[in-house]
Amino acid sequence: MPTPLPALALRQARLHLQEYGSCFTGNAAGQINERLVRSWQRSLAAGLQPVGGLHQAEHASGDELRQLLARNHDLLAYSRPVMEYLFESVRHSKSVVVLADNRGTLMHTLGDADFLNKAERVALASGASWHEDHRGTNAIGTALAENCEIEIHGAEHFLEHNGFLTCAAAPIMAADGSLMGILDISGDQHSGHPHTLNLVSMAVRMIENRLIVATSNRQIRLHLHAHPEGIGTVAEGIIVLSEDGWIVGANRAGLAVLQLQASDLGAVQITSLLNVRLEHLLHLHKLRASQATAVHSHDGTRLYVQVHVDQNVLAASPSVSTVAEEPHDALAQLDSGDLRWRSAAEKTRRILDKSIPLIIQGESGVGKEFFAKAAHESGPRRNGPFVAINCAAIPENLIEAELFGYQPGAFTGARREGSLGRLREAHGGTLFLDEIGDMPLAMQSRLLRVLQERSVTPLGGGKTVQVDFSLICATHCKLREEAEKGRFRYDLYYRINGLTVLLPALRERIDFPLLTERILRNLSPERQLSLADEVSELLRAHSWPGNLRQYSSVLRTAVAMLDVDETRLDIRHLPDDMVEDLMSVSTIAPVSSLVHAASKKAEPHNLEQLSRNAIERALADSCGNISQAARSLGISRQTLYRKINT
Repeated sequence: MPTPLPALALRQARLHLQEYGSCFTGNAAGQINERLVRSWQRSLAAGLQPVGGLHQAEHASGDELRQLLARNHDLLAYSRPVMEYLFESVRHSKSVVVLADNRGTLMHTLGDADFLNKAERVALASGASWHEDHRGTNAIGTALAENCEIEIHGAEHFLEHNGFLTCAAAPIMAADGSLMGILDISGDQHSGHPHTLNLVSMAVRMIENRLIVATSNRQIRLHLHAHPEGIGTVAEGIIVLSEDGWIVGANRAGLAVLQLQASDLGAVQITSLLNVRLEHLLHLHKLRASQATAVHSHDGTRLYVQVHVDQNVLAASPSVSTVAEEPHDALAQLDSGDLRWRSAAEKTRRILDKSIPLIIQGESGVGKEFFAKAAHESGPRRNGPFVAINCAAIPENLIEAELFGYQPGAFTGARREGSLGRLREAHGGTLFLDEIGDMPLAMQSRLLRVLQERSVTPLGGGKTVQVDFSLICATHCKLREEAEKGRFRYDLYYRINGLTVLLPALRERIDFPLLTERILRNLSPERQLSLADEVSELLRAHSWPGNLRQYSSVLRTAVAMLDVDETRLDIRHLPDDMVEDLMSVSTIAPVSSLVHAASKKAEPHNLEQLSRNAIERALADSCGNISQAARSLGISRQTLYRKINT
């Protein structure tokens, strides 16, 4: 509770306001809170005078009060238990806990009213109005007018008659952003406590959360927090969605975490804020209803989301119907939320039942073969063979025999029984040519003929054999550019380029947490493994030149380093070379280098260098522990990462 101005200074300011229209005089000059000034001005405009007789105060009749209570049934029902809990925290402090509606009329009071005289008890009874127009500046009426939590202490009240009170109040907001009512604690000004307003604010959050859950049980609801343990607490964000993904309601924490205003409700879709589609979240909910899922907002903030939805709504939701068309195929099993990867999968699905060849483009290690095999298993040829050939791994002098097969005795070293060749083995299924850009030009010519004629002639003669397969090719290079340089045949490029999809590199993907979860689950299905927060951030920031292949290898080694009773991977579980890479200049300088550099640095001459030195010392003292270093510096981990990388 901020230290209030002396009562005399406040009285002089009010008198000056009456006479000159301004409060800023004498010792109070420039020290009166702007909200308080605005409230005094409204009180004066309502015809109220600080001293003298009171106007006849508004008070609801019996019928009006009954109607008022009926209209606010839900607010009263969910507020009463919280008010009882709140009163236990202020018992014996000469205080009253008060609930008012959205016009300032008191609906329920609870507490110790012995410090009030008879008239004042009537003023704090149900049906009494504490709107500013009727009672002047007071916590209930001013919180109502300013739409914010506020504390009014002693002589800050506009009416001197109320100067014996200290009051703290906060508005209760509905899920749609509208004002439902005001919760207040009023007491003797000599018994005021600096934490009273915080208690009221927390109680209001409890009421709001209970109300939003109760009133949205027929809608889709997301519970969010930066930590999975925060879900279910008073600090969690709650978002209410329509069946097609529009944000139609939220509590304050939900608005804050998604950087929204109440005016945005009904005008923003959840997919514009998070890196995951609603149907994917609903699908995960069906698989594991009570588990929180890690997602990222589009500004990179990691959040944990738990979905709550009534089963009848789930069955009727068009979003779930959309999921039902996808999630059971092999491509969907690889989908962990990245929008670019998902776009590639959706395009691929459209050609699986057509005679259109597919090119998968992407860096080495992004999972091109996994994608190709999932495409095969998602299509109509799923019961046929999937034949994969790495064109870069077969010696040039053997690739022709490997592809086209050979007759017995076709060449020295040939098997006595001959060979069908991989093209014939793929008959009825899918042929996957990995790194096709590395295929020798002579073989490109023969492959083109096979694709045109749909027949294969083995080496050493023999009759031509008809073949029927779907063709999927993969490459880390751009085949068009290779053709322009004369390293790839244009005619073959045009034959195989039915649809080209690009798989994003790991460093570009926005589904890193879910991807990590899936890899860990595959590596150790019997344990629920996770990454320590600082390790997760370090791994996510790494460039991963080897992409998923490299990342999976690192996690496999780290899992092997876990003790039997451990489930959380820390920096000490990672391979030494990986730790060195993570602590390199591109992310964080090695601790030993920081210590050495710090010892050699001259006295800094600017604030930036001072900041850098402090960071280096904190990292050195904490042996590279990001969380510990951030705590010692008094900043968040995210701020420390940002400073390290600038």
